Amino acid sequence: QVQLVESGGGLVQPGGSLRLSCAASGRSLAFTVMGWYRQVPGKERESVATITGGGTTTYTDFVKGRFTISRDSTKNMVALQMNSLKPEDPAVYYCRVALSKSFDYWGQGTQVTVSS
Repeated sequence: QVQLVESGGGLVQPGGSLRLSCAASGRSLAFTVMGWYRQVPGKERESVATITGGGTTTYTDFVKGRFTISRDSTKNMVALQMNSLKPEDPAVYYCRVALSKSFDYWGQGTQVTVSS
């Protein structure tokens, strides 16, 4: 069993920055894919960024150049540095850890609000 706890969400002005963190408890997650997803009311949850155990990253187009995902496998942590936040970025951001269909865990989510 893996438990994920996100932190770092909040209110920021357009153009501002936030850093989300996700701490995972349980077994070592060094070989898993860790990622951040987001969801707004009425829409499906969508991928924002992922990172493999080897450090390979992927980003969805709308965050490229603005967001950076990183992980510390020794601490079972993944972070998302969000810069140049836009009015269309507000959502509940979720941390995910996955290795297979039977090993797929989500955090409870953290709210990000962008408003002046």
